[in-house]
Amino acid sequence: MLRGLYTATAGMLSQQRRHDAITNNIANLNTPGFKQSQAVTRSFPEMLIRLLKEQPGGGSTVEWGRLHSGVLAEEAIAIHIQGDLRETGNPLDFAIVSDIQVEGLVFNNGKTITPEGERVFQPQAFFTVLNADGEERYTRNGQFTVNELGQLVTAEGFQVLGLDRQPIVLVDPATQEPLSGVTVDKRGFLMHPVTGEPLTDAAGNSVGLLISRVENPNRLIPEGLGLYRIAPGEEANVAPINPDDQVQVFQGFVEGANVDPVQSVVDMMTAARLYEANQKVIQAYDRSLEKAANEVGRV
Repeated sequence: MLRGLYTATAGMLSQQRRHDAITNNIANLNTPGFKQSQAVTRSFPEMLIRLLKEQPGGGSTVEWGRLHSGVLAEEAIAIHIQGDLRETGNPLDFAIVSDIQVEGLVFNNGKTITPEGERVFQPQAFFTVLNADGEERYTRNGQFTVNELGQLVTAEGFQVLGLDRQPIVLVDPATQEPLSGVTVDKRGFLMHPVTGEPLTDAAGNSVGLLISRVENPNRLIPEGLGLYRIAPGEEANVAPINPDDQVQVFQGFVEGANVDPVQSVVDMMTAARLYEANQKVIQAYDRSLEKAANEVGRV
């Protein structure tokens, strides 16, 4: 009997975590570049059950079977699929449209299964910024501003990196005067607002947004504020985009959250119903235990 009680309790906990993940998705519906997460539910390892069964005429046999003893929502996996673009008209707002392909693979909703049964996630592109500690981080939130030093920064003040992995400073290379009205082409290169020529640094190299290609975006670790970091030892998972990658930057747009509000509400109600169902099972076990202790035990 207690085995069923523990199984129902595990079901309640997993549905609560699933509900929390969905609630977080809904709360970030208006957060630019937000990627929804989905709680992954896995069953506990199977248990080997032994049962002694009496046979007619005496004697007994031993029967074996397997039983799962509950489920666990052990992690929430981000769904890195493209969100809808929203036009803002702000020249310092940028959105990435990424559809990076891998030869021999066809992706569906950001992942595919190879003939060998291996699950492969679609590579994704991210803006590259420096956090407050000077460490590289990755984001799809392209709502940028310019600080008092002329640096391109995020809303939180994190510096946006250029192709030379240095913070982008919007100044005229000839006069060193601040630049306004800079335009950005589809590959992320900055263009002079007057001449329309590509901006260059002191060494004559083109200035542009550093767009990083992450081979497996599900290996990224979320840090909050729309930032992701790579785990130690997995730096090879990140590199600048290739010239032939299907990645474009749109100026005057931001990428919306890839959350479907209708489906999220349906999923949240389903999780609540399943939570209540497991709760009723626990209540039924509680009544049975009470009867066994107070009535059967009295006999």
